[in-house]
Amino acid sequence: MRGAEGAVSVRRPLVLCGLAVALAAVAVAGLALGTVRIPPGDVLGAVLRGERTGPFGSIVWDVRMPRIVLGAVVGAGLAVAGVVLQALVRNALADPFLLGASSGASAGAVVVVVLGVGAGVASNVALPVAAFAGSLAALVVVYAMARQGGAMTTGRLVLAGVAVQYVLSAFTSLLLVLSARAEHMRAVLFWTLGGLGGARWEGLALPVGVLTAGVVVLVGLARPLDLLLTGEEGARTLGLDAGRFRAGVFVLVSLVVGVLVAFSGAIGFVGLMVPHAARLVVGAGHRALLPVAALGGAVFLLSADLVARTVAAPEEIPVGVVTALAGGPFFLWLLRRSGRRADGADGAEGVVR
Repeated sequence: MRGAEGAVSVRRPLVLCGLAVALAAVAVAGLALGTVRIPPGDVLGAVLRGERTGPFGSIVWDVRMPRIVLGAVVGAGLAVAGVVLQALVRNALADPFLLGASSGASAGAVVVVVLGVGAGVASNVALPVAAFAGSLAALVVVYAMARQGGAMTTGRLVLAGVAVQYVLSAFTSLLLVLSARAEHMRAVLFWTLGGLGGARWEGLALPVGVLTAGVVVLVGLARPLDLLLTGEEGARTLGLDAGRFRAGVFVLVSLVVGVLVAFSGAIGFVGLMVPHAARLVVGAGHRALLPVAALGGAVFLLSADLVARTVAAPEEIPVGVVTALAGGPFFLWLLRRSGRRADGADGAEGVVR
């Protein structure tokens, strides 16, 4: 056991350094590629010298850099949220998208847009607040439905998440029909499929601040999250009030997801795939897992956004479509793997009591 922990502690800095290099590389590629292709040398020159003028400076700093920052923040936040949700419900299939948190946040944001709540600064505040409320409500409903009867199985959790997603999708569609305005249709499409094209410097302070504070708090809660992996009885024996702790962390995760979705729309499967990949590298301990998942999520989403912007240029594919194309097969594989494991353990595996 100590040998395995020692190997992880040695491997962790190498993994973090490798992910940091990969993040820098994909960020440079994102700044260089697009409708206007910029040589990487000119990109680095504009970034390192802070040149905001000239033939490429405005494109790099005013158009593409905010998108890169938002993509890294959203990818990191969704991956961290996925890690934490999987620990809270002790289920490998937990994910902000599959559990309805992203759909709830999208529904809340759409309500603000369709009803025209506020304008300017008021709208910038109302959107994240409504998205947070929708995210939290969806998570609470899914968790309550999945845990009905005192136990929570993989199948019940997935079915509850799918049911809540359908209800929220119908709700947003109803709002769209009742509104019947073109700009509302574009907004609903954005929050349904996700996108980073609307990133602006003035809108980045809130998601960056919320993500930074959320990651710091969650890393500080690494030990209680580890205790949850032993089950509620084991956690209680070790001094953790699992119910109260779970409720508080649900609120925190909902806040992070709600704010991110308010600025990026619903982007699926980042919080499902990245945590599993990170565990394969650094194990299940959350003190090592959370930073690795954050960097991995940033790299993954920026890579997906790069594909979305270039594969059909000059047209742009919603980034949520790209992540779904990658995440859908992964989800089916994971579901089948979880089912085989449950059968092998007479249905005991994957059940939370």
